[in-house]
Amino acid sequence: MYKALLSLIAISTVLISSDGDFRDQVREFKNYKQSQEDLFDSYQKAQIKAFKEYKKELEVFWEVPKLSTSKKWLTYSEDKKTRSDVDFENNTVTIETVARSQKEAKRNLKTALAKAVTIDTKTAQDIDPLEKKLSKIKKPSTIEDSKIDPKPILSTVIFDKKPTKTSVKKYVNKHVRDSYIKVGDQSKVKHAKVYRVSVKLPSDTMLKRSKLYLSDVKVHTTKRKIPKPLVFAIMHSESSFNPLARSHVPAYGLMQIVPNTAGRDTYKFLYKKDKLVSGNYLYNSKNNIEMGVTYLHILYYRYLKRIKDQDSRLYCTIAAYNTGAGNIAYAFTRTYNMNKAVPLINKLTPEQVYARLLKDLRFDEPKHY
Repeated sequence: MYKALLSLIAISTVLISSDGDFRDQVREFKNYKQSQEDLFDSYQKAQIKAFKEYKKELEVFWEVPKLSTSKKWLTYSEDKKTRSDVDFENNTVTIETVARSQKEAKRNLKTALAKAVTIDTKTAQDIDPLEKKLSKIKKPSTIEDSKIDPKPILSTVIFDKKPTKTSVKKYVNKHVRDSYIKVGDQSKVKHAKVYRVSVKLPSDTMLKRSKLYLSDVKVHTTKRKIPKPLVFAIMHSESSFNPLARSHVPAYGLMQIVPNTAGRDTYKFLYKKDKLVSGNYLYNSKNNIEMGVTYLHILYYRYLKRIKDQDSRLYCTIAAYNTGAGNIAYAFTRTYNMNKAVPLINKLTPEQVYARLLKDLRFDEPKHY
């Protein structure tokens, strides 16, 4: 009996010791995870600070210092006095310049338009003043970075073959004429005015731009069992095929991936590592499409897998891509618990699910989505 008691005491001591080691490991992991969160938070704050500084630099010359959005690509010249605004949703390119004469303005407008219609995504990123500023911010080691793949932005839409100096000059001279240039007053620079020219892009611009991404979409939709039309529809809704899309959230790229939510979940699913991805990683169209399609897979086959009807699950997946699975649950239960929402969803027809989402989703954007 005494020997048995000693054995039990010895075993208990080992177990208690092991339990203590385990708790220490958990504590260390939590501390490590928190430190990485703090590093990313500091990185984001540094980015916000850089944006604010850049905006102040633009305010020296511009009444309204525009920046890129999910469906508009804004880029400025090095001196900040000329800007190009490519509106992917409305198929227009607007070039503006602050200049002291028509001659100076015409030269600036021609240079900017030539650049806008020929530049690729990598070069656009490399020469953009804001991106240069952001690139100087040190990234934490837990952020996965990537080079941007050089994809044409507008050249394949405007030119039938690779543009030459002659074809670009002909295009620019056609669209930047004295009679096309609008002149407006401004109060920022003495003895200067704002000169503007707008160019309408071809009506099939969106179709041609979408074809640039067809091969990557095919690869990942086949692998993840997601319909190709759904992916193209999401690209159209999220960015109108703007490869350098950036929203206020911030979300990045063609499928508007948010780094610390969908980006994080998807990277962990793909590579079994808890990492955040950078803006550059998501401006790379190959990475962006892979992550967007994979996130749809995670939503449909994992987070929402218990929704029995395929159409109902598809409606919820589409809305969840925009607003998150928790907000889908909220539309049905006024809680963020999907386990509570699923039984209610399964009692409804797909038409009723669709109507409920339109009526009770928390935000307007996913309703329109």
